Amino acid sequence: FLLVFILKIFFKKPTTDKCLFLYPQVLYFRIFWSGNSDPWPPKSLSADKDPTSLPLELPNLIHLLYWPLTPGDGGDLLASTSHKTSTYHLRGPAQDTYALGSYLEVVLVARDHRGRPKTHGGDLFQARLLSPELRAGVPGDVQDLENGTYLLSFPLLWAGMAQVQVRLIHSSEAVGVLRRIWTEHWATIDFIGYFRGPRGDEESVSCNVNPLLIREEKSFCYYKDEDSGEFWYCDQPPTLACSMLVGHSVGHYWNVTTSHEEALLAWNLTDKVLPQGTGPVHVARNTSRILSPALPCYPGISTPKPSGFYHQDVWHSLACSNRPFPTVSSILGCLAGHIIHMMGDSTLRQWWEYLRDTVPSLKPVDLHSTYQVGPLMAVETTRGIVLHWRAHSWPLRSQRTPVASLHSVVRELGGLAGGPHTVVVLGLGAHFTTFPPSIFARRLAGIRAAVMALLEREPRTLVVIKLANTGYKSVYGSDWFTLHMNRLLRSAFAGLRVAFVDAWEMTSSLALPDKIHPGKLIVSNEVNLLLSFICPT
Repeated sequence: FLLVFILKIFFKKPTTDKCLFLYPQVLYFRIFWSGNSDPWPPKSLSADKDPTSLPLELPNLIHLLYWPLTPGDGGDLLASTSHKTSTYHLRGPAQDTYALGSYLEVVLVARDHRGRPKTHGGDLFQARLLSPELRAGVPGDVQDLENGTYLLSFPLLWAGMAQVQVRLIHSSEAVGVLRRIWTEHWATIDFIGYFRGPRGDEESVSCNVNPLLIREEKSFCYYKDEDSGEFWYCDQPPTLACSMLVGHSVGHYWNVTTSHEEALLAWNLTDKVLPQGTGPVHVARNTSRILSPALPCYPGISTPKPSGFYHQDVWHSLACSNRPFPTVSSILGCLAGHIIHMMGDSTLRQWWEYLRDTVPSLKPVDLHSTYQVGPLMAVETTRGIVLHWRAHSWPLRSQRTPVASLHSVVRELGGLAGGPHTVVVLGLGAHFTTFPPSIFARRLAGIRAAVMALLEREPRTLVVIKLANTGYKSVYGSDWFTLHMNRLLRSAFAGLRVAFVDAWEMTSSLALPDKIHPGKLIVSNEVNLLLSFICPT
């Protein structure tokens, strides 16, 4: 089998299809280990060999992680793309009214700070169509024509007024910085491992996902997750044995940018709204909005783009007939007899918290665990409801927590019998943006195999995949990184009988500030979509 290293081909240009957003139908992960021995003995690693490279078969990977190459600004900040001078206008003449269900098309011209049109693409723009009066919004599709212009397309899904809003998240020059970091750095953060001796003496050292990140003059400890096959590495403690690792926490964020790169990623140039280039458009009223499809929500259903829209602050899926669960009794009626296993990051913990806070009879059980990591549990005994949440394992940015609490998703999935009363919700992405995509791909490889095994032994199990939120805008967690995480997530589970909740679109479709932990309005809509898959009728 050909060994394919993601970063080696990450920036090659595909021969066809130059769209900004590309979602191939299937992404297969196949990992082959040689025998039962550890593939990377701790003393035999070569510094010029990437230990995170995977024996992968990844059709369409070039398309999946493609982003246009850009020449950079040569150190001239004024040559980078500017939200103040970039403009957009309607494609074609304006109309008095537009038909419900048709599309609005807009041409965007990127310009630098001197007002000169750009001649290449690669900027990260986000666009949405809004109606503040109707509390409505839908994400627009952004197609990079790679010549400095972009074609924006918006479905007209509600009657009344609608206004285009365009944001420059990162200039192509800032994206170039993020690309360099993913290419040149194995990580932008480290972690701390805490070791305790038999007499209570403690030592702490640096840990990470890659042994090449451990200082070369030292030997190191390595730990293999027997369920997922993944490894974790720590410096050798000064006096204690590797087997004495008891605690884990986040460490330090590394300085990986120059002063010029920091200027390109500074707040005054990041996530800025362009001056309005079009006036409001009026959509004819033959009904108040496009109705959701009559098809009930079930796993395996294809998801259109966009996957839905807000109207009167309610998310309406364009894939299936999702419905609200506005009362405590409606939520209890749906969850009755179900065990919900949530595994992932803190944005998924928000779902657990929302249900705990909304349903008074769901009583939390004190498991004496670290709240950031879990496990957390709430139960409703009269209706037989059990609600679990726990964080995924390393790499996890958390306060100090016992290593024994860090269970891999693969381990948890392997312990589930499944069945019609079992719901599994997975939400990953945010903690992987500080590493190159090969780390996330490796994690998804194991999880995909575990999900397949679970569905094979009990097909009636409901598995729901929550995509990662928008929100981060820094060199350690930019939306540009998250966009690629979501591409990998979608493709890793494509072809499986799972359901998707597109949190990327649900967190970016309204005129609300981007936050990695969105407010109750968005979380409630995400949970309602989950409940619509649990109780489709």
